[in-house]
Amino acid sequence: MRALVKSSFAVALSVVVVVSAAHALAQAALPAGAPPQVVVCAACHTATGNSTNPLYPILAGQTARYLYLELRDFKAGRRHDASMDPIAATLTPESMLALAEWFSKQKQEPNGFKPDPAKVDAGRKKADADLCSMCHLGNFSGQNEIPRVAGQHYAYVKKQLEDFRAKRRTNDGGNMTSVAATLTDAEIDNLAEYIANLN
Repeated sequence: MRALVKSSFAVALSVVVVVSAAHALAQAALPAGAPPQVVVCAACHTATGNSTNPLYPILAGQTARYLYLELRDFKAGRRHDASMDPIAATLTPESMLALAEWFSKQKQEPNGFKPDPAKVDAGRKKADADLCSMCHLGNFSGQNEIPRVAGQHYAYVKKQLEDFRAKRRTNDGGNMTSVAATLTDAEIDNLAEYIANLN
C-alpha cells in the first residue's frame, strides 16, 4: 500500500513539474509586457495579434474598446464561436481589458493577400455607396466600438459579412445586420477583397 501511495505521489509530482515547465516556457516565449492570458490567444492569433490563418482575425491595431466588447459578448453568449466560447468563459473583466489593451497597441503587419483589382474597385464603390466610412471611418480604420477592418483577412471579412446577413451574428446593435441583409454574394466578395487590400 505504501509503495502504491509513493508511486501515485511520484506520478502526480511529475505531472505538476511538466505542467509548470510548460507554463514557464510559454511565459518566457511571450513578448515583454504581454498579459499572461496571451498564451492562450497566441495559438490562433499569435502573441502579437497578427494571425497567419485567414480564418482567425488579425487583432493587432484593433480598437481596444471593440476588442473588450467582443470578448465580453463571447463570455455573455451574445456572440458565438466554437473556439472562442470556452476561452472567453474563463476570462475576467480585468483580463479582457488587459488583452484588449495589449492587442490594440501591437503593430498590424501586412496580411499577404493578393487582391483582384477589378473586385477591389467594385468593393470600394459599394463601400462608398453604402456609406461604410460613416461608422468605420476612412480606409476602414475604425473607432471606439466600431472595428478596424482595414487589412483584415479576406476569408474572415467574407465570413463575418455572410454571418451578419444570415443573422448568425447579431451582437452589432442591428447596424451591420441591416446593411448586410441587402448584400449579394458578389458584393460581399468585392467588399472583402477591398477591405483585405487596405494594408
